[in-house]
Amino acid sequence: MKVADLEFEPLIKAGDIEKRVKEIGIQLNEDYGNSHPVFVGVLNGSFLFVADLIKQIDIPCEVTFTKLASYYGGTSSTRKIRDDIDFIVDIKGRDVLIIEDIVDTGNTARYLLDKLKAQNPASIKLCSLLLKPAALENKIDELKYVGFEIPNHFVVGYGLDYKEMGRNLRDIYKKV
Repeated sequence: MKVADLEFEPLIKAGDIEKRVKEIGIQLNEDYGNSHPVFVGVLNGSFLFVADLIKQIDIPCEVTFTKLASYYGGTSSTRKIRDDIDFIVDIKGRDVLIIEDIVDTGNTARYLLDKLKAQNPASIKLCSLLLKPAALENKIDELKYVGFEIPNHFVVGYGLDYKEMGRNLRDIYKKV
């Protein structure tokens, strides 16, 4: 499959993603059953994951978004984080779950975790659809929910993009 000027091959099928999202939803309902959590989706890549995950949640919750970027259309992190959209939900004393599409270096996740911790939430955890353990540069103890661990490949689909294309693909593909 070609996305923009690169070739990709299948990595994770839509059915496997759907099954894993349901499993994470069950766990979140259990873990946050006595709470009224705030789910913070990180745009743009997490929008499909957030939408599908929230459909699995049957406890009272709030959903908001922030927008961060470190790729800028390329195939590797620039390690410069652009903070485009802040959110206005008061999280002081609240349980917060950040929902990410992918954690690779961990730099963006660490930036957001530190930023939100400064607002004194009761708890803060991270949920990521994908994790690239081989690419991690930062230890992230708050990462409690992971959909799939993948090799250190560049991926597109299910919200993830290359040059803003490929987000609409149902499956996740890796660069050939």
